[in-house]
Amino acid sequence: MASSSSQKVTSVCLTVLVLLALSATILRKIEIPSSRKLKTEDTQSSTNTSTMAVNRLEGVELNEQHAVDDPDKVADEVATLVQMSEHNSTARRQLGFFSCGTGNPVDDCWRCDRNWHKNRKRLADCGIGFGRNAIGGRDGRFYVVTDPTDEDVINPKPGTLRHAVIQDEPLWIVFKRDMVIELKQELIMNSFKTIDGRGANVHIANGACITIQFITNVIIHGLHIHDCKPTGNAMVRSSPSHFGWRTMADGDAVSIFGSSHIWIDHNSLSHCADGLVDAVMGSTAITVSNNHFTHHNEVMLLGHSDSYTQDKL
Repeated sequence: MASSSSQKVTSVCLTVLVLLALSATILRKIEIPSSRKLKTEDTQSSTNTSTMAVNRLEGVELNEQHAVDDPDKVADEVATLVQMSEHNSTARRQLGFFSCGTGNPVDDCWRCDRNWHKNRKRLADCGIGFGRNAIGGRDGRFYVVTDPTDEDVINPKPGTLRHAVIQDEPLWIVFKRDMVIELKQELIMNSFKTIDGRGANVHIANGACITIQFITNVIIHGLHIHDCKPTGNAMVRSSPSHFGWRTMADGDAVSIFGSSHIWIDHNSLSHCADGLVDAVMGSTAITVSNNHFTHHNEVMLLGHSDSYTQDKL
């Protein structure tokens, strides 16, 4: 019992350290390669893509205003939640009561519900830290991924993960069965999406991985993301009305670029060509919690350049 409790405390402390790291927006002391700086698009679309791009950027900028008013206060709140959850779990066990409490405030928020699979969207109320207000696709319908293929990145097939994440409407994305998804090009997400891997063994592996660029309100939970490779120099769709030319992506597991209100939780990430989680270009209001990082060097990048003022407090 003592060993188990110690492991839980260690895990929780690691979560808090990640959240505190995000609050300080620690910058690496070296410039990143030019390939990791702003990816430009030579857009092609049947609609006015330049206007759409401007609107998308303006929406994110408005969402980022006052995203985190007091970083120290948020960090204190996380520490308090962790302490309360751990105390409640330990106290109940000492009293001999059966408890589903784990000492982890995120898990304790939804796992105690035996019918959690019928109340999946409760997860959106369980966030902690700077990304606690990320609602993902809470206010939208469920989208069930039934097809693990990624054959056409310009006109993705309905039922695929790519078709789900590019939609303009809020969506809570789940999976019909276990699957391995090998992406041909980076998965460019749209705003207000939850990718919920609970209940299935879902791997995004051996190809491109996830890009969160100039959008807001994304939750990614319960995925295995690994063996991500550089891709690019190709046309890729990012919304129902827009596709554009993508330069080379680095092979990050999750790349967060100029985005806000993002929660990356309970994922396993490993062995990618570049980073596992990158948060750059003024990205803010982000929580990275309860993830397993392994078989990798240079796991996280927080801020891409010492000279980029939007990445400073």
